[in-house]
Amino acid sequence: MTQESIHSIVEKQRKYFLTGETLDVSWRKEQLKKLKQAVIDNREMLQKALYEDLGKSPVEAYLVDIGPVIVEINEILRGLGKWARPERHYSGLLCFPSMKTTVYKMPYGVSLLISPFNFPVILTLGVLAASICGGNTAVIKTSSKSASSTKALKKLISETFPEEYVTLVEGGHDVADMCLAERFDKIFYTGSPAVAKHVLEEASKNLTSVALELGGETGNWCIIRKDADLRDAARKIAFFKLCNAGQICININQIAVAEEVAEQFLEELKAAFIKQIGPKAEENPDYPKLITSSVYEKCSRIAEEYKDRIVFGGTGNPDTRQFSPTVIYPVGTDENVVLHELFCPVLPVVPYRDSEAERILDIIAEREHPLAMYIFTSDIKWANRVMSTLQFGGGCINEVCLHMMVKGVPFNGTGHSGMGAYHGEWGFREFTHPQTVLKGSTRFNLPLREHPYSGRDGEKKMKLLKLLEK
Repeated sequence: MTQESIHSIVEKQRKYFLTGETLDVSWRKEQLKKLKQAVIDNREMLQKALYEDLGKSPVEAYLVDIGPVIVEINEILRGLGKWARPERHYSGLLCFPSMKTTVYKMPYGVSLLISPFNFPVILTLGVLAASICGGNTAVIKTSSKSASSTKALKKLISETFPEEYVTLVEGGHDVADMCLAERFDKIFYTGSPAVAKHVLEEASKNLTSVALELGGETGNWCIIRKDADLRDAARKIAFFKLCNAGQICININQIAVAEEVAEQFLEELKAAFIKQIGPKAEENPDYPKLITSSVYEKCSRIAEEYKDRIVFGGTGNPDTRQFSPTVIYPVGTDENVVLHELFCPVLPVVPYRDSEAERILDIIAEREHPLAMYIFTSDIKWANRVMSTLQFGGGCINEVCLHMMVKGVPFNGTGHSGMGAYHGEWGFREFTHPQTVLKGSTRFNLPLREHPYSGRDGEKKMKLLKLLEK
């Protein structure tokens, strides 16, 4: 790709958008149906690509990456007609006699979607579905790290949509910068906070609206109180940490466990890992692999640094890039391993006295807002208070990750974990601008807003204005 070729694509899409064809809601639904059928028809190709890139088994690939696209499109198809319908509003007495106002849900125009390597299907096609339902065209820049998935997605997109409507461009950071150098009307970026700052900087040059879905600078916490069901918590946490080998933006970065039950919890966690994946995850072909050798080496370095405190795992196979879930205990709240998002199967465990749980909450609140938050406790009143007062993207009480599967609710973070929101109607809102139009009347217009504002006329107008405020 060159700057000229990308510019040509953007201009073709802008010209196509200006034809007005994407404004028709029925037409958008047809494009969504095409996308859904393309995913169904190419399921095996996508599963194969996800295995080549990330070592995902067919079941895991469909469970977390392919199937959710179909669920997302189905939700959009059911609701789009209602979401896109212009809203009628009563203008109010201050606007008399112009009493009718309409809010149109207008697409932004040409959108740029930058997707990551870890869930290359859902985080590309799920966002594309939101862009389509809003009535936009789309240029997609996928990750060069997940090369097989990019190749499969490019084939799927090119066979489903014309280039002037939706197209996928390949390449590394240089191509992403070429895209960011163009004037888009909407940018949706999924990735790291560090790169997001660059995306925002480039978007600011054209005052382009941006949505960011980020992992969070200091990672997602899971708090386990002493009254929690430890076996249940361990089972769910083990599943989650095994999923995609921990390469998930909403995954648990570190666990804070009440020291009164820490040893018992660790035993339950070890048992859950062994039951689900075996004593050595790197010997199980169903266990996903890390995306690059450099990520594998990062895990090895952490394991070497904390080798005296590894209570489970710490081993791997560099040839297959499989690194076992690695539990480190005990870890302090200020150690380097809990100050950054890990995005891998390493799991630090921080002990605390249960009576000092509020101290852990203070630490979380003082750091950058996480994308997710998880609490395991039988004290639901306490958990509800925590969840309604801390700032984070989303989360669960006595569960992990399932808040992502709930229909009709938004997903994203705040601050260093993102801005904006999508999924279902929230995705439609993210990719449209509410445009308010008042229909004026040519009869019975009162001189209330007109000069003079002084003297007796001004006094009368002031009395009337105060009356209308009630």
